[in-house]
Amino acid sequence: MITDVTGVLLAGGKSRRMGEDKRFIRVGQQTLFERSCAVLRELFEQVCIVIAQDSPPLQADVSVVRDLIPDCGSLGGLYTGLRLAKTQHIFVVACDMPFLNSRVIRHIVQLKDTADIVISRWATRLQPTHAVYSRNCLPVIEEMMTLHNRKIHSMVGHPSLRVCVVPETEIRHIDHDGRSMFNINTPSDLEQARSVCDPGLGIGS
Repeated sequence: MITDVTGVLLAGGKSRRMGEDKRFIRVGQQTLFERSCAVLRELFEQVCIVIAQDSPPLQADVSVVRDLIPDCGSLGGLYTGLRLAKTQHIFVVACDMPFLNSRVIRHIVQLKDTADIVISRWATRLQPTHAVYSRNCLPVIEEMMTLHNRKIHSMVGHPSLRVCVVPETEIRHIDHDGRSMFNINTPSDLEQARSVCDPGLGIGS
């Protein structure tokens, strides 16, 4: 059990591209929200779920909080998680990633003392909602919000922050096909995820 990092699940509740609330979409035997929550609770002693200010209430057996600043998307969720966490670091993940891998997360978390941001890269893209952030990021986020910049990626190049990028090759040693980096944004993504979870394929849920 990880005690010095808080697991933060971004579950804002706005799923424009899907046309329905992704949190309650089922993949296998569980909803996306349940799948993500289960992995975080297994790994972290402290878990926090961040939802939008105007999101319907969400029932969970861990702490559920609303964005401290409205309408800032994932950046606002990250800010809220960092502000409210009792630990110096948080691991942030979006609830639309159905195949989280606890070994991958542990590997990323173990690098936390090397940088202010430990972020994974997959298929040339950084994964800002599968990353570790330290409280040193708070002034940068506040600066970004003042400038109306809501892109988490902007933090990676900020001169005051140390960044550790975990390359795809490193992740493949643990998660060979990178399934843990897969996220659901569209109905076709959902169809693909469900095909992986079909018990008839013997892959499990």
